Amino acid sequence: MLNNSSAALQPSPQPTPRSPHPLTLTSISPLTEQDPKRRAKPFPALNRGELETIQVNLGYRCNQSCSHCHVNAGPWRTEMMEEEHIKLIPKVLQTLKLNCLDLTGGAPELHPQFRSLVQEARDLGVQVIDRCNLTILQEPGQEDLAAFLADAGVKVVASLPCFEEGRVDTQRGAGVFQRSIAGLQSLNALGYGMPNSNLELDLVFNPSGAQLPPAQGELERIYREKLLGNHGIHFSRLLTITNMPIQRFAQTLKAHGELEDYYALLHQAHRDNNLSAVMCRHLISVDWTGHLFDCDFNQQLGIPVRSGPRTLNELLNQFGSVNNQPIAVGAHCFGCTAGGGSSCGGALS
Repeated sequence: MLNNSSAALQPSPQPTPRSPHPLTLTSISPLTEQDPKRRAKPFPALNRGELETIQVNLGYRCNQSCSHCHVNAGPWRTEMMEEEHIKLIPKVLQTLKLNCLDLTGGAPELHPQFRSLVQEARDLGVQVIDRCNLTILQEPGQEDLAAFLADAGVKVVASLPCFEEGRVDTQRGAGVFQRSIAGLQSLNALGYGMPNSNLELDLVFNPSGAQLPPAQGELERIYREKLLGNHGIHFSRLLTITNMPIQRFAQTLKAHGELEDYYALLHQAHRDNNLSAVMCRHLISVDWTGHLFDCDFNQQLGIPVRSGPRTLNELLNQFGSVNNQPIAVGAHCFGCTAGGGSSCGGALS
């Protein structure tokens, strides 16, 4: 049984995996790229365009342990980016003239250098995105976090998988919905997501099971109606994201005998017109050890970039360019092109 409770940040009996990438497609599924449901439609070749965003995973420690988490994050995880790598990030942003620093985890706010990194990036005029689980705003020691984010002008992308309490608590743990609502209300009070405000607050929806998300526009309308009517909450946009068949979600699918069928669903729903908008074409992902990946999902599968710089240090010193380089793809990539498409910025079409 998976533990998806929201826990206090205290030592846990659950062991930390020896590898930052403990699960791969082959370790959670009997299928391989040669099996029928994956070889029916090989994922098309892709090349990166011009790099605009660097997405940095600051570590896997989190105050939650959610059933859909593709990072296997939790309170017991100890992997955190070290200072030597943190110091390189502002230099990379400045040298490569990047537009956006996208911070993720785990709960990125738990990194002791989160705030100093945010401030350095903002001082450079770079947009900063904080991928926030909302309950972190209620954790001891984080009482001033919302105010810090507002003062720094950070864009908040907050995960709220449903507007119904029961469904959220089933996926994320008992009490998570009410704590998330409290977090949203505190952000609204600071101007986040409010009409005519420059403080952006996007919400993220992901399905609770083995299905694609519904149409983003219609679901956003329903979210607005329910959250405003029931809780007085405003937000900027709703982003729908397809669950990737990797890590904890893949384990759940496999346990229910749904993994192969989910892959088949992603293959069948693939749309070529989503290929031009997938996030990996303008983004590079950095793990907590400073290594580069084409996206956060490849990072969790241990699939590194195929060519060009392999680390933050090499990226800074421009040991080859990441622009126009081939992107490492696999069967899981159909999760980004199925249906309306999926990315860290929501639907693609």
